[in-house]
Amino acid sequence: MGVFGTGLYAGDFAMDLRSAIGAVLRLPFDPERLSEILCETEPGAARDPNDEDHTTFWLVTADQFAKRGIISVRVHEQALSIIDSGADLDRMEKRGMDPAGLTARRTVLAQLRQRIVTAAPRNEPRATLKKPQPYLMNVGEAFVYPTFAGRCRNPYFASATKDRMGTMAASWKQTHWSALVLVDRGRAFDFLAWYRPITLATAVLEKPLFSDLREPGVWRLARPGTCSRVHFQRLQLEKLGEFLLDKDKVCRAFPGMRPGTSSAISDICISNGLSVAPYHSHSATARSGPSRTVTSIEELIVLHEA
Repeated sequence: MGVFGTGLYAGDFAMDLRSAIGAVLRLPFDPERLSEILCETEPGAARDPNDEDHTTFWLVTADQFAKRGIISVRVHEQALSIIDSGADLDRMEKRGMDPAGLTARRTVLAQLRQRIVTAAPRNEPRATLKKPQPYLMNVGEAFVYPTFAGRCRNPYFASATKDRMGTMAASWKQTHWSALVLVDRGRAFDFLAWYRPITLATAVLEKPLFSDLREPGVWRLARPGTCSRVHFQRLQLEKLGEFLLDKDKVCRAFPGMRPGTSSAISDICISNGLSVAPYHSHSATARSGPSRTVTSIEELIVLHEA
């Protein structure tokens, strides 16, 4: 794979990591624990020198820590070792960086090295979470939400008029409905809340009632994600009722379901998993196999529920 820039943040991995670091630094832990959490988030890049993102992981982490006055011995030592050994330049050369690019990269690394060795602890305390993020949804709760032919609203836009299907397409507008039932939730490192829903696989024209959700129909396991109060409101989630889910049945229906720790750290909104057919085809669901879908919510609830 080629190299497309000489800067520290030229690639997608570096940009995503920068966002993850910003989220992790909200946790009220010391610098060494923060660095360990980042390693847990990207274990391959952090711990495997042969991983193509290994040098980027430590250089970006060191840069962000230095700029924010976070002093971690481990982060500084790892980054300085990568710079002084020439490991990053070797990696860039193997990925196709030309001589001019390597020269520019060498300058970037020299500047980073200076930032690292001169970094000083910040004078004021970091702004951190004082208590765990409150849960906005409970396991078993069912919500209905509007879609544009299966596409949920983008909650990062304050106004639906700015949310477009494409560059030249019309603004988002409600044409269909979908529904979700929360099947799991948790907090990353006891602070950052995440949620995992199942959704109707296909949007419907009429707004569902709670009783409608018990009718036969395909439900698919969506990606986990975060949901702030603002995003909850913009997604227009409306509670219909609450099912008493059987945890063992949920685990059997969706084996290998993982916690949403990564999504919580990177602050990936639950909206990324709420768009359904016809906007999203069934092909992805079909490829993922039957373990990602159920054909009725009845497969997941406690038998004696009225």
